[in-house]
Amino acid sequence: MTKAVHTNQIQLITYIDRLSGGKISDLHKLLNGQLSGLFDGVHLLPFYPPIDGEDAGFDPSDHTAVDSRLGTWQDIEHLAKDYPIMADMIVNHMSAQSPQFLDVLQHGAASQYWPLFLTRDKVFGAKPDAIQLSAIYRPRPTPCFTDITLENGQIVPFWTTFTANQIDIDVNSEPGKAYLQAILQRFTDHGVKYIRLDAAGYAIKKAGTNCFMLPETFDFIAQLSEHAQARGMTCLVEIHGYHKTQIEIAKRCDMVYDFALPPLVLHTLFTRNAKALKTWLDIAPRNCITVLDTHDGIGIVDAADHNGEPGLLTDPELDALVEKIHQNSKGSSKLATGNAANNVDLYQVNCSFYDALGQNDGEYLLARAIQLFCPGISQIYYAGLLAAENDVALLQRTGVGRDINRPYFNQDTINQALQKPVVKALLKLIKLRHNMQAFNGSFSHTLSDNTYQLSWQHLGHTASLTLTLDSLTAALAWQNEGEAAELLQLHSLLA
Repeated sequence: MTKAVHTNQIQLITYIDRLSGGKISDLHKLLNGQLSGLFDGVHLLPFYPPIDGEDAGFDPSDHTAVDSRLGTWQDIEHLAKDYPIMADMIVNHMSAQSPQFLDVLQHGAASQYWPLFLTRDKVFGAKPDAIQLSAIYRPRPTPCFTDITLENGQIVPFWTTFTANQIDIDVNSEPGKAYLQAILQRFTDHGVKYIRLDAAGYAIKKAGTNCFMLPETFDFIAQLSEHAQARGMTCLVEIHGYHKTQIEIAKRCDMVYDFALPPLVLHTLFTRNAKALKTWLDIAPRNCITVLDTHDGIGIVDAADHNGEPGLLTDPELDALVEKIHQNSKGSSKLATGNAANNVDLYQVNCSFYDALGQNDGEYLLARAIQLFCPGISQIYYAGLLAAENDVALLQRTGVGRDINRPYFNQDTINQALQKPVVKALLKLIKLRHNMQAFNGSFSHTLSDNTYQLSWQHLGHTASLTLTLDSLTAALAWQNEGEAAELLQLHSLLA
């Protein structure tokens, strides 16, 4: 059973070092200084060692530790006193460089950690059926099994959903359960309020299925959520997939991501047609986190069809959407997407949201206004907050597709970004949104031929965003109880 979650919030999503240029304490100073008054909480992307691993912290060698280059658990506690913290709980895998897996390499099946890791044989037996193997849902262009040679010479096909350095965990084994509980305990001990279950959809594997979002996966998510709730934490489930699947997941946990929103907002702006967005917001879960961009790419599968069931957008609409992003980014997104770069998802376009909109300040601000008026907790990615362009140099240096939207900032480049008109306008918009009391109430929206309006009402408080589709202009209107009504043309924030 889910619990009530206060969703009138705006949170920041960030890597600690890639925004602050340094440590947890530096990020804390930034939040209390130049970014003061903007955020109700912060999602700290993986701060476990190594933060500069193959998948930027999502391949932890020790999930219960803070990378010493960032600081300590005490720094996390200090930050948590000012800003409720969300931390990632990576439930599907751990690093091949972890002490546990290194012990497996040394001692093989005699290792106490042998049951912790998932091998192909544990699911499919010694002679796996080729048809069953081909049915496995793949998020990456790489194989889902990696042959690894143990010190005794034995070659073992370990399950590696994402990369060869991320070894999948057997979450149903006793060591697997103990591993996950140890992470929850460490979070509890140091003031983490929200946990994000990363890659949870892949955690349960079963022969004869596609090994993604099985009925048993729903049960696993529900049980892990209950463990988190018992410790006073709120649980966010991270799943990219069919929109009806998200609706079902939302019934079983505290919160889900609205990953369909980014492609639908882009589609709305590209086509000047809000029908698909309106359809989604009619049925979308309200216990959600809204995003336009994250450390991953812009999801496509979240708006696509599935097993013959229609999606929120048609295949031709999605094809046009992807091509428009590539065109707007002057082809740089193509360098980072699909099979063009290592460690990328097949179902996402790797591109900064600012570049996806062709660095059009007006459309970018409009996209953020739509996000901030949608139901749910609004999370704003650090690169999006600073309207970052695609970091092609970083992509070329690392060869990792998603690095194109994972830039590094230092104090000088932060100062430069904060002077950009679009960034100044976005910060003003966030602060305006913070002061609108209507968002504690109920949401409604209406669509006519050329006007789409998103509205909120709470007691005597009202707020609305009215989008004129053919001109892609918008007006904000709000009134707090007992105060005069106010009206603002969105583009005036750019002046």
